[in-house]
Amino acid sequence: MNAEQIQSPAFEKAELRSERLRILGVSAFVAVFALVTVARVFVVRTAAVNRQSISGILLAALILVYELGMLRTVNAALVANVNVPGFFWILSTVVETSIPAFALAFLTAPQIELTYRPLASPAILVFFIFIVLSTLRLSFWMGALSGSLSSVLYVAAAVYLGWRPPTAGVPAPVTQTAVTLNAITLLTGGIIAGVVAMQIRKHVLAALREAETRRKLDAIQHDLQVARSIQQSLLPQENPRLAGFEIAGWNLPADDTGGDYFDWKVLPNGKVMVSLADVTGHGIGPALLASACHAYAKSIFASAPDLPSALERINQEVSADLAPGRFVTFVAAVCWPGRSEIEMLSAGHGPIFIYHRPEDRFVEMNAQALPLGILPSLSSDPPARLQLEAGSLILLATDGFFEWENERGEQFGIERMEEAIRRSRDATPAGIIKNLYEAVLAFAEGTKQQDDLTAVIIKRL
Repeated sequence: MNAEQIQSPAFEKAELRSERLRILGVSAFVAVFALVTVARVFVVRTAAVNRQSISGILLAALILVYELGMLRTVNAALVANVNVPGFFWILSTVVETSIPAFALAFLTAPQIELTYRPLASPAILVFFIFIVLSTLRLSFWMGALSGSLSSVLYVAAAVYLGWRPPTAGVPAPVTQTAVTLNAITLLTGGIIAGVVAMQIRKHVLAALREAETRRKLDAIQHDLQVARSIQQSLLPQENPRLAGFEIAGWNLPADDTGGDYFDWKVLPNGKVMVSLADVTGHGIGPALLASACHAYAKSIFASAPDLPSALERINQEVSADLAPGRFVTFVAAVCWPGRSEIEMLSAGHGPIFIYHRPEDRFVEMNAQALPLGILPSLSSDPPARLQLEAGSLILLATDGFFEWENERGEQFGIERMEEAIRRSRDATPAGIIKNLYEAVLAFAEGTKQQDDLTAVIIKRL
């Protein structure tokens, strides 16, 4: 349409809808003019039936036919999702601006004195109607073109009627100087209409950008919800059955997706391998890395002879996927059915909380190796072997629990975490995790969750 044209299907549609509105406006004006003329001539008879009145009605009918043709072209372009050629806009501007000039030159009432016809004819006002409606074309240049053509064609019609421009320094009658003033007014009106159209264009573009941004955000949100549902479906849906133990896990990402996960796997010899991992950060990137780590661990645990070799192989696979500066804290525990012993190895994950029920005391265990992905090769201390008495438990939890801050900037902390576990020590593992989360929420006093929350409890029956 013009040099400012922005290659956007949405904006092209907005232009066409605006042009359709402009055509309807022109058609409504012409229809009203025709109806009023018919009423004056044939109903109330305040105007004579003469060549000018009949020609005016016929001209209005021709204009309506032309505008309906233009409307059909615009509607077809909207349906086909294409834009109309650039000459369409210029041609329609030339044709429409010529209408009042033609009426001024040939259809002005003969009762008006010749020298006053360029000033007294109602056709002059029609120029302004088309200039005002040109703002709906959302283009400065179309407004300026409408004003320029109106000014030139108005002067041409005035010259046809016998008007001549005044000579500098020679006094001229008002009928001679007023034509010049009208021409300048039409030109100025077109420029002002162009400026207004340009401002409307900016608002339309802003609205379209906002709508497009909102649409993209909705699509991203939908994709994240799908990713969340997939990630949650990868977590264990049922607690493992293991003689002498009760095990439960829980996960709540800070965003739609998170970088934590927990899992358990029943090995061929009847043992249960429990694992928990925390990828640095949270969101879609860490979620993808957590899913990859999850898959590696699930596959490797089925064939690895022991915990150190399993974590070494997992570290090799994960290191190839991690970008510099990222790592994964990982802890795995092996539970034997019917035995009180648990073997545990932590790669950077800590502290691990061990609650001894008979003594009512907590022991915190630190990691035996660096997090996964720090070094190509994992070097660790031997796995820890823990003896759990009846009622005792192990809590594997990510730092999102004890680092959650309240409005005063205080962290929930390890002491409050241990006290929350102690208060619900006789509950099931799932109940203990639920009570721990509720205690953190109450402490946070409405502050937003900033990190993923994941917890696994292994409790000796």
